[in-house]
Amino acid sequence: MPSPTTVELLWGTTQRPKRGPKPALTLDGIVAEAIALVDAENLSALSMQRLAERLGFTKMSLYRYVPGKEQLTALMLDTAIGEPPNTAGAQQEWRLSLRTWAEAIFARYLAHPWTIELALGARPFGPNEMGWTEAALTALYGTGLNGSEKLDTIVLLNGHARNLAQQVASMSGDGELRFTEQFTQMMTAAAGRYPEVGAAFAEEAAAPAGRGGPNDALRFGVDRILDGLAVLIDQRK
Repeated sequence: MPSPTTVELLWGTTQRPKRGPKPALTLDGIVAEAIALVDAENLSALSMQRLAERLGFTKMSLYRYVPGKEQLTALMLDTAIGEPPNTAGAQQEWRLSLRTWAEAIFARYLAHPWTIELALGARPFGPNEMGWTEAALTALYGTGLNGSEKLDTIVLLNGHARNLAQQVASMSGDGELRFTEQFTQMMTAAAGRYPEVGAAFAEEAAAPAGRGGPNDALRFGVDRILDGLAVLIDQRK
């Protein structure tokens, strides 16, 4: 029996024998354990051998369910991204729906930062990832935008959420403290050559607690994207 392709595994179109004893492993269980491993460590820690050891099976046992790491990571990404928010009836409130969509995908990226790397490039989409695209397009239904413009809107919103999540992930742990110390050293070495940089960072540091954080940065960028989109939509009416 030939190995299932990535698309077949993502969309559940591959057929497995129903006869015989109940399998000790399941594809869902393998994917869940792989996600737990990468969440606890990082993507570079993932290997079929390491995963097999965590599950208490041989590496060859895993190959009965998933042909290799490429297919495994595709399943991990689609599972970790999960289902999108509901945007049904969104054509009356497209701004609110798209803001909700962007905040939700941002939260998923923060929960599983390794998905940012896996979500790049041309590759097969699973049903969950396709569902996120469908949800955003549903929010844009009735706005008068054409297909290309709708897809470009998704790229803009997703890119903003993904890039910001990547920055936040890089500042986790002691990363923010280290950057603050290094920035202070840089500004001292610059000896006042960049007054606008110094003023902007000083103002951000003086902001009330809870202001100026990643959520504010996310909303600011999303709102500016939606402001521009609103102008285009108004032109189509």
